[in-house]
Amino acid sequence: MPTTKHPPAKYQPKGLTILHEDRDIIVVEKPGGLLTIGTERDKSRTAHSILNEYVRKGDPRSRNRVYIVHRLDRETSGILIFAKSETAKIFLQGHWQETDKRYLTVVYGLLTNKSGTISSYLTENSALTVYSTEDQTAGKLSLTEYSILKESMGLSLLEIKLLTGRKHQIRVHLSEQGHPVVGDKKYGKTHDVYSALALHARSISFTHPVNGRRMFFETGIPEFFTRLIGPIEKPTERTIHG
Repeated sequence: MPTTKHPPAKYQPKGLTILHEDRDIIVVEKPGGLLTIGTERDKSRTAHSILNEYVRKGDPRSRNRVYIVHRLDRETSGILIFAKSETAKIFLQGHWQETDKRYLTVVYGLLTNKSGTISSYLTENSALTVYSTEDQTAGKLSLTEYSILKESMGLSLLEIKLLTGRKHQIRVHLSEQGHPVVGDKKYGKTHDVYSALALHARSISFTHPVNGRRMFFETGIPEFFTRLIGPIEKPTERTIHG
């Protein structure tokens, strides 16, 4: 599928890596520390604002814009999809249950079960902290599938498949299991020595909103993870049928 012609180098997005671009979507790799989109309390530079500037090619009067399909927490790195039209956005969100989202994370401790699915109802309190509740009417069913890829020095590398996509889901589920994500200041250790969060949206597979093809994108393993747990073998390849 032909990709669109990229704007001059001076308009290339600074702080984001474009993995794929065509007339309908942009797929990028977001670094940790960058918001997906601004909030009422935080209007700082975001992945959304960077890409809006990019698609306008330096013309502030341009009506070109990108649309939010999904989000990653500020501290989480990895793959994000943006739509270039409302129609593409609606399609992608409407087919989100068919989207395969895989994460890598390093957590404290060694898990008893080497694979499994964590299930709970997640809700949020007034302090914006997410937690599991027994009250099924107050929370939303949340499912996190995991498998252990490596264990080393009291740490575990997990591959996560998100079966639902709730706010802070992976971080809360693992913390409540007694295995918080390394570097998680909100749900993790009180005195965590690591400043970066060891959570990375590694791959995504979805149906293209216009041509209907199955798309698959995968990033490398963050260098931070290798420093934590040593050399990492690539997770088992997944066959994506299109």
